[in-house]
Amino acid sequence: MAEKGEADILFWVGCSGALFDRNVRTTIALAKILQRAGVDFAILGEEETCSGDPARRLGNEYLFQMLAQQNIETLNRYKFRRIVTHCPHCFNTLKNEYPQFGGHYEVIHHSQLIAELLQSGRLKPTKPLSGKITYHDSCYLGRYNGIYDAPRDILRAIPGSHLLEMKRSRERGLCCGAGGGHAWMEVRQGRPVNHIRTEEVMSVGAEMVGTACPFCMQMMEDGIRAKQQEETIAALDIAEIVERALE
Repeated sequence: MAEKGEADILFWVGCSGALFDRNVRTTIALAKILQRAGVDFAILGEEETCSGDPARRLGNEYLFQMLAQQNIETLNRYKFRRIVTHCPHCFNTLKNEYPQFGGHYEVIHHSQLIAELLQSGRLKPTKPLSGKITYHDSCYLGRYNGIYDAPRDILRAIPGSHLLEMKRSRERGLCCGAGGGHAWMEVRQGRPVNHIRTEEVMSVGAEMVGTACPFCMQMMEDGIRAKQQEETIAALDIAEIVERALE
């Protein structure tokens, strides 16, 4: 963004999307989709820092406010119409919590933007999707922000897709187990939530679980490994699924 100064879309990459190899693949897939659709976008690069979501969830309010104010100062130096992020945690923080500190922006999740591009015809997936797929609802995308249809509309737009719903889905969806900072904590009692969720994926006979959150991706892949289902179930972000369906 420092080179352009302005863009229609500011792509907020997020910590996971920039630093974790698995989620970097989602970042690349989304960037390719935006390029394919002719979207004018830019990133902050090294100017972007953590949104502060983990700090606030884990109780370090001072650190959260420091990060929020730093990011708002950075964002206010540039001109853009909307911010898009593929992390629901960043999405929720930028959209619903930054206004407390004067950061008022139009923030959308990548599922919403991809759905827009598909509906407008700027993206036309033509390669068939083989296998049965189910979708895991992210808590911050679903429960906190009411976004349930966009990811499903995307998956249904892929030729050959066969979308299966788990018993606990949409408003009744089960958390992946990473929320509230638990992605960095050991399970000390009971069963890991992501193992339970993986069993629910298995119960519907899905060969692929679509996600729209880097934390959910991490937890689902861990659950798939724990259940020794690596050869039968793949976890993919919706951006990766769409990118694969484009010629």
